[in-house]
Amino acid sequence: MNFSRRRMLQAGAAGATLLAAAPVSAASNGELRRWATTYSGIDIEQQEPGLPGEHYEPVTTPNGSTLPFRVVDGVKVFHLIAEEVEHEFAPGLSAHCWGYNGRVHGPTIEAVEGDRVRIYVSNRLPEPTTVHWHGVFLPCGMDGVGGLTQPVIPPGETWVYEWIFRQHGTLSYHAHHDEMTQMAMGLMGMIVVHPRRPSEADRVDRDFALLLSEWKIRPGTRRPDPNAMSDFNVLTFNARCYPGTEPLLARRGDRVRIRFANLSAMDHHPIHLHGHWFRLTETDGGPIPLAAQYPDSTLLVPAGTTRTIEFIADNPGDWAMHCHMTHHVMNQMGHDIPNMLGVDADVVKAALRPTGVSLPVFGDKGMDVHGLHVESGHMPVPENSIPMVGKRGPYDYITMGGMFTILKVRADIGDGSDPGWYDMPDGSRSRRANRGELERDGVK
Repeated sequence: MNFSRRRMLQAGAAGATLLAAAPVSAASNGELRRWATTYSGIDIEQQEPGLPGEHYEPVTTPNGSTLPFRVVDGVKVFHLIAEEVEHEFAPGLSAHCWGYNGRVHGPTIEAVEGDRVRIYVSNRLPEPTTVHWHGVFLPCGMDGVGGLTQPVIPPGETWVYEWIFRQHGTLSYHAHHDEMTQMAMGLMGMIVVHPRRPSEADRVDRDFALLLSEWKIRPGTRRPDPNAMSDFNVLTFNARCYPGTEPLLARRGDRVRIRFANLSAMDHHPIHLHGHWFRLTETDGGPIPLAAQYPDSTLLVPAGTTRTIEFIADNPGDWAMHCHMTHHVMNQMGHDIPNMLGVDADVVKAALRPTGVSLPVFGDKGMDVHGLHVESGHMPVPENSIPMVGKRGPYDYITMGGMFTILKVRADIGDGSDPGWYDMPDGSRSRRANRGELERDGVK
């Protein structure tokens, strides 16, 4: 068919003119009206408090917790306490952070669309603070921006926020006063609002919440550096870096939902899931219509957003899930050390010998043994640091840390505790090739 570029452009212009002149259908008008009203939330009256196990299935926050509440005269009452917290990122690395209710990050707040919530915030920090309810439709005076929508909460005082949830989805909360310091120190958490009348499409078997963040903790120190703008060396899921991250457990055939919130200081995170593909089902703006969802295996979670995926865990095994920025799956990697790759280690040692200095030379052949040398004690490191440390796996040392965890899919997950490493069925694992098959297939 002879269809020139000129004819194609002319046809496209004509089609655009026809579309512009076409009358908008009643369905389209209705959709536009619905969008105009829901863009700023739907005005709904207060509903009876949604209760876990009765009106919704609670989410799981690996390495985290859910904020408890009590019901007072039909209102859900929560209490957040901002305070200094001694927090372990992984075995061998702890720091003095700021968190909520003794945790870094703060506990997940769960509610149901139509709930009226009353959240008390007590400030036990050395400086004033506020809490911003990120992505929540609420009165301006409850938005929590220090100096703009409210006075700051002084140390030693307790303030109260109150509103009705007019939406459902995955949201977050964080300090919004001296943000550079307070968020860098850990003052953040997730909010999950369940639909009031869930459909079958809303129901899943496993529902996980993961908060992404990044820190600068110099080896040998015990406090995050809030002045950092780059070279973050501790990358975390729910304020834990591998090997300190809990695995995500699923029974084979389960429909799984994972909610991500990224409150990192500077970076977006492309989260890659091995062994499965998933659908992007929600943003922090709300559910995505089924017709607009698409399959993928890597999800970009921009800074300041939430993203929600769903998939069927139909592939048994131990599947990595991690940020695909390679420096984000390392622990306290030294960005200022010289590049030793390809250097002759014997030459370096010989040059140092007359000085009386005896130092191990690593990195000349790559960095895969770095964590092993730290683990064995052959490479001394500053106290309270985990440079390049990973974990021993079932076959070899896993050379990843940081924003890395494992999805463990089993036929039966028993009582929900870690089932250990996956036992590969015979013939299903890669192995050393033998000479016979190399010759057979012409591989030299």
